[in-house]
Amino acid sequence: MKQKYTTPIQKNESFEGTIEDLTFQGLGVVKVDGYPLFVEDALPGEVGTIRAISVGKKFGYGKMMERTVDSPDRVDIVDKVSSQVGTMPLQHMTYEAQLAFKQKQVANAFRKFGLSEGKTIHPTVGADNAFAYRNKAQVPIGVNAEGKLYSGFYRKNSHDILPVEDYKIQLPGIDEAIAQIVDIFNQFGLSGYNEEKHYGLVRNLVIRKGYYTDQMMVIIVVNGKSLPNEEAIVAEIVEKLPNVVSIMLNVNTKKTNVVMAGHEQFLYGTDRYEDKMFDFTFEISSKSFFQINTPQAEKLYQLAIDAADLSGDETVIDAYSGIGTITMALAQKAKKVYGVEIVSESVKMAKNNAARNFISNVHFETGQAETVMGEWVKAGVQPDVVVVDPPRKGLDDTFIESTIEANPEKIVYVSCNPTTMARDIAKFVEAGYDFKQVQPLDMFPQTWHVECVVLLEAVRA
Repeated sequence: MKQKYTTPIQKNESFEGTIEDLTFQGLGVVKVDGYPLFVEDALPGEVGTIRAISVGKKFGYGKMMERTVDSPDRVDIVDKVSSQVGTMPLQHMTYEAQLAFKQKQVANAFRKFGLSEGKTIHPTVGADNAFAYRNKAQVPIGVNAEGKLYSGFYRKNSHDILPVEDYKIQLPGIDEAIAQIVDIFNQFGLSGYNEEKHYGLVRNLVIRKGYYTDQMMVIIVVNGKSLPNEEAIVAEIVEKLPNVVSIMLNVNTKKTNVVMAGHEQFLYGTDRYEDKMFDFTFEISSKSFFQINTPQAEKLYQLAIDAADLSGDETVIDAYSGIGTITMALAQKAKKVYGVEIVSESVKMAKNNAARNFISNVHFETGQAETVMGEWVKAGVQPDVVVVDPPRKGLDDTFIESTIEANPEKIVYVSCNPTTMARDIAKFVEAGYDFKQVQPLDMFPQTWHVECVVLLEAVRA
């Protein structure tokens, strides 16, 4: 098909260029007569020979073939495979540069929505450990030419699973557990899943580990109704990994890339594991949301609690309350806290967690935040503070409208997506709220993701 547009550079052409900026995903930006090419493993100020590897109407992608000038922010990468699978896209940057990059991305998002003038975007709160922080691993299982299973990760933009045994960013013990369990699968001759042909047994292996408790949950995802040699395999796992307290089988026979789309069977121990946050102990099920980086989550939630500045007399609504992690911390300082969460299993966990930690001034409901929020307002619940921690898509307009109708003095917005956060905050500002500062936090070192906390206060006449 004939190309319907012209660009100043064609595919496979090379040129000498200087990296001018970074995209929000950390790709270097170089321009040819104003036309941008996005380049992996490239930092602002770096110069080199760049080849165009794909060219579109508005932008293209390039590859640095030879770098002649390095950025002072460059460091040697620790794992080439991680670059190929995309698990550590910023590993070529110093950690200080990563934090500055994330601060700039937040500032750009707020500027886009006209919210930056007179506001302070604070430096990003960094992690004490920029590696070995993830308390959850979710890995596909591949099959080699000899028919043996191996753990790995998908090569970017493909269905090829590259072997990976050291992810660098998992908590100590998780990678070793994956390797031992895969060895056990091979001892018993289990087959691996072929995604294209939809046959074979073992699809994924999920490991969740308590940062403070060291307890481990193992979830085996299979394309089948059962696990052959179940008792023997479970016994081997428990013998090799004595800190395993739960083994679950997720039966996922669907043609889907959703990992745990099937129903679950309980194989060993309990159907949950425990970890701590602040002074609380939490029960966590296989599908419960629990922040990936526990120490950074404590910092994030403390920022939210400090922003709320509770005196003990307030009624608080915690939307997207999950298993009650931040709800219970708020309850220690508030009169009453209402939590809403759409995942019924998480609400069950939240109620259990409140009871076991002797927190009685909380009320949890299952449902969509935007629906339940409106029902509470109609029922006469008058929140002094509303705390939100929505998914990446941000807040639903109905929820924003219900919150404005409830007219709280404060809204504490916790976000994993500065763009949707700024979009939503602009709506609150238009309705009579204002803020002074934004606090970014790095939950996922070596990646481009960034969390934020903003305190919005009602502007009273």
